[in-house]
Amino acid sequence: MAEFVLERVISAPRETVFALALDTGLHLRSMARYDETMVEAPAGGVFTEGSTVTWRARHFGIPFRLRTIVYDVDPPHGFRDRQLSGPFGAFLHQHVFEEHPEGTLARDTIVFRSPFGPIGRLVDRVFMREYMRALIEERNDHLASEAEERGRTLPA
Repeated sequence: MAEFVLERVISAPRETVFALALDTGLHLRSMARYDETMVEAPAGGVFTEGSTVTWRARHFGIPFRLRTIVYDVDPPHGFRDRQLSGPFGAFLHQHVFEEHPEGTLARDTIVFRSPFGPIGRLVDRVFMREYMRALIEERNDHLASEAEERGRTLPA
């Protein structure tokens, strides 16, 4: 299994960052350049415990479908999502939000495995880990930008 952890301090209250991380609209905006859409969306446009969603996106010029479930939702501390079906052999994303003197420390832990056994492990090691890291960093850029815009009134 390939794994990486990303951390970022976001200058916004933890409750704001947590809520935006569960907002389907933010996710779609952050992945627009990959033509990501929701084939199946959660009710109300926000992920809650047990929400499932089917995503359609284009990576490397190839269309992909990925069905995920959101679980272990613990406001405003974090949640997890994992692949139910899709292109990965396995995919798990843990989102953790901690209070920080400058706002919120957002931590993403990603664990995944590409299919095809030894070939998939080689792809993960040589290419996919960095591709996925860049993808999550791009999403986090959008999360930080929107949260900081909404959270400009942090207490001193």
